[in-house]
Amino acid sequence: MSQFKIHDIESAPADSQPLLENSIKGFGVIPNLHGVMAESPATLEAYQLLHKLFQQSDFDAQELTVIWQTINVENNCHYCVPAHAAIASMMKVDDALTDALRNGKPMPTEKLQVLHDTTLALMRNRGVLSEEDKQRFFAAGYGTRQLLEIVLGLAQKTMSNYINHLADTPLDERFADFA
Repeated sequence: MSQFKIHDIESAPADSQPLLENSIKGFGVIPNLHGVMAESPATLEAYQLLHKLFQQSDFDAQELTVIWQTINVENNCHYCVPAHAAIASMMKVDDALTDALRNGKPMPTEKLQVLHDTTLALMRNRGVLSEEDKQRFFAAGYGTRQLLEIVLGLAQKTMSNYINHLADTPLDERFADFA
């Protein structure tokens, strides 16, 4: 049985309350993940900042989705896989891309395939990429900046995936159709 509480604004520690208000502004509600993270104001603040910064990276909506879902699927996150399928839908990303990521199918373009493969290699090899993998990434049109930004996405998703595993965070009703 989980000992993690899903906080609302009233039950959250005082330093988490304005952060949860930011969640409401951004999502219309407090996602259960944010409610769990609210127990530790520093954790919630770090996660929100990483999310904001990753969305400001050079990646477009499809590429963000490839990175997020590659990590979520690899980490078998029961919460983030459907949540990011819903987010991808809101960002007008083709459902075929999300389905391919969830089901281990090829990406619709070589560039997205390289992004997927590079993200997986970074995860599986703990940040070590072969020279061949780097050259393939660069040949696809990406640069060192994007390699660093994948690491930013990895930091964000590692936080959420691991916290969801620890807390067994229940899926929000609004993501249920994407489970």
